[in-house]
Amino acid sequence: MTVGEKQAEAGTGTPPAVLDGPFSTRQLLRIDEALRLADRSSGLVFSVFVGGLDEPVREHAERLHQQLAEPDRSVLIALSPNQRQLEIVTGRYARKRIPDTYAKLAALSMVSAFGGGDLAGGIIQGLDQLSRYAGKG
Repeated sequence: MTVGEKQAEAGTGTPPAVLDGPFSTRQLLRIDEALRLADRSSGLVFSVFVGGLDEPVREHAERLHQQLAEPDRSVLIALSPNQRQLEIVTGRYARKRIPDTYAKLAALSMVSAFGGGDLAGGIIQGLDQLSRYAGKG
């Protein structure tokens, strides 16, 4: 269920806060599609968090990951552009399919895109690489 669907269900007519973020509507749609493709092709559950991360950053990202519906099968990309921080957190089952070495390779690729000013493209590229590393599930 998307943020908009949750708000429609709750009966609020205010636009979702996610539209106030660093992405255009087109970029959000591209990221959403990349998330769907990653989930479908790998059988894992991928999520993206973009925003401020409390110190220590890794621990905050791990807490966010634990709040997901299926943390053992989930992969979280936690990104704080203002802090220049990126964390990829994998659950117990997901880690067997995406070892830390592969997550680091995806992170390097993402950071390269971010350095070129392409935040959405870096996230999409990272999702694609991580799902390919995971293989069919």
